[in-house]
Amino acid sequence: MSDTIRLTCAQALVRYLAALQARDADEETSYPLFAGVFAIFGHGNVAGLGEALYDIRDELPTYRAHNEQAMAHAAIAYAKASMRRRMMAVTTSIGPGATNLVTAAALAHVNRLPVLLLPGDIFVSRAPDPVLQQLEDFTDGTVSVNDCFRPVSRYFDRIVRPEQLLNALPRAIRALTDPALCGPVTLALPQDVQAEAYDFPLAFFEPREIVFRAPQPTDDELIEALDAIEQAQRPVIVAGGGALYAKATPALLAFADKHGVPVCETQAGKGVMPWNHPLHLGPAGVSGSSAANAILREADLVIALGTRLQDFTTASNTLFRHVPILSINVNGFDALKGNGLEVIGDAAQVIDDLSFGLEDWAAPVAWTARAREAARGWVDVVSRITERRTPPEGRLPYDGEVIGAVQRSSPQSAMSDVVVCAAGTLPAELEKLWRTETAGGYHMEYGYSCMGYEIAGGLGVKMALPEREVIVMVGDGSYLMMNSEIATSVMLDAKLIIVLLDNRGYGCINRLQQSTGSAPFNNMFDDCLHGRHAAPAIDFAAHARSLGAIAEHVADIAELEAAMQRARAADRTYLICIDTDHTRTTDEGGSWWEVAVPEVSTRDAVRQARNAYETAIESRKARSNPA
Repeated sequence: MSDTIRLTCAQALVRYLAALQARDADEETSYPLFAGVFAIFGHGNVAGLGEALYDIRDELPTYRAHNEQAMAHAAIAYAKASMRRRMMAVTTSIGPGATNLVTAAALAHVNRLPVLLLPGDIFVSRAPDPVLQQLEDFTDGTVSVNDCFRPVSRYFDRIVRPEQLLNALPRAIRALTDPALCGPVTLALPQDVQAEAYDFPLAFFEPREIVFRAPQPTDDELIEALDAIEQAQRPVIVAGGGALYAKATPALLAFADKHGVPVCETQAGKGVMPWNHPLHLGPAGVSGSSAANAILREADLVIALGTRLQDFTTASNTLFRHVPILSINVNGFDALKGNGLEVIGDAAQVIDDLSFGLEDWAAPVAWTARAREAARGWVDVVSRITERRTPPEGRLPYDGEVIGAVQRSSPQSAMSDVVVCAAGTLPAELEKLWRTETAGGYHMEYGYSCMGYEIAGGLGVKMALPEREVIVMVGDGSYLMMNSEIATSVMLDAKLIIVLLDNRGYGCINRLQQSTGSAPFNNMFDDCLHGRHAAPAIDFAAHARSLGAIAEHVADIAELEAAMQRARAADRTYLICIDTDHTRTTDEGGSWWEVAVPEVSTRDAVRQARNAYETAIESRKARSNPA
């Protein structure tokens, strides 16, 4: 009996993916690592991968989408909602189909999320060069558009012989599943190589199990960390996405309760603690709570738990640069940020080890009491902003009031909704105001802040968590950039509730523009160049209905609340559009964010903004180097 099997490169690839199983180290039951493949076929993948996927469709489902970038967003969101324990692959044709994935690859790279990208590529043989959609580099005959993926992939390989899969695929899976390396993998697949056959070892396709293990810190790292915590009088934990992916909620809750240490969160980490925990301070930083930011300014030790310390978290390095940072992270690159102590390890494992090592130590009673008081104060602020009230006559609601109405529509017994969002003002408002009691109840893409992620991301979340209500909150700007996966959600029976806030332009950037002294220009429909027909009046509800959804436009908050109940009862994707005020935001909370202002300008407002900018820079320097 032969110990090999003759398969095409494409057949071998998908068979290998279908055989992979995964489980956590503390669990006994395994599950398929890959939940399926999103595919838009074209020349470059339809004959090779298309045929291979057809043969294995019962084991590895293939999903059709409407936009390459969007389907990659959906795959990435699936992995995020699965806490990086499951993932998907994405395949496209060569040329524009492939380059449409590059933005999504960068998004996954920044957010440390796994997705396997399988773009078609040009002929290795070069016999038909230049093939349709081929880029020709006049100085390098080996270049194709897929080389764009190199800087936005954790691992990149171009498969020019079928047998290269024997070492490329294990490397790819390692990058996708390793907690420190985790990110997008690109395997560029020349279309002639996809169709070539090779005698692969049968053992290569035996079911194999990926075990997600928690990296262990060294004893020396733990000892230094324990010393730093025991000496602290005002410690604060900043929990990031790594805490969620480590499933650290039980360990973090136990640590906070036992040792009296308050906790705040990043955009990626929001939800790791229930919103109503007495030591939960809310979010930190630029879009943070007044409670978290006040406590961080008073802290004498910041414990950065699974966070990459992005500028929105650190308020452009002004919020807690003055204090030591104890950074707990699986990724050494992230752990070294802040020039503090590094503990390389899984967030749940390390926080549990530290709690054991601290024994009966607790933060000073006065500090814990101060944090509890601040936390209660922020809960009161959120309740006041989001409570039901009637806006003044003729005044449009703003994002915070819309969030309150959406939140109130949730069954109080469960709080099991998942809210999905990405770019603009909404992430800032949601980070402050959305309440969730469950890890994963808040799904935000704010590492890359990619407009257009919202609806596609919501689709991926719903595919990962079909039992939960997935609410996509999106502005009109992002909706116009990417909305086609509404049709996919209807086709796949993956119901979404989409709440579209129409402020008639890019309201977020319009405010940022004016805050830096510039005049309103090219952001709102009213402030951009018009032709003779002026800006169109867009009927978003009619557009969503044309894609198969149920949709309506509501006039006010009361109508929104009623529409939310209809949406929850609906049997398919339901869009609700409401007009909102682009000038208003939540005043409470927040911190400085560095946006460079022109050093030279003819405008007084810009010069004044530049003076304020320089003052803030000097303040940061003084705070970093106290006398």
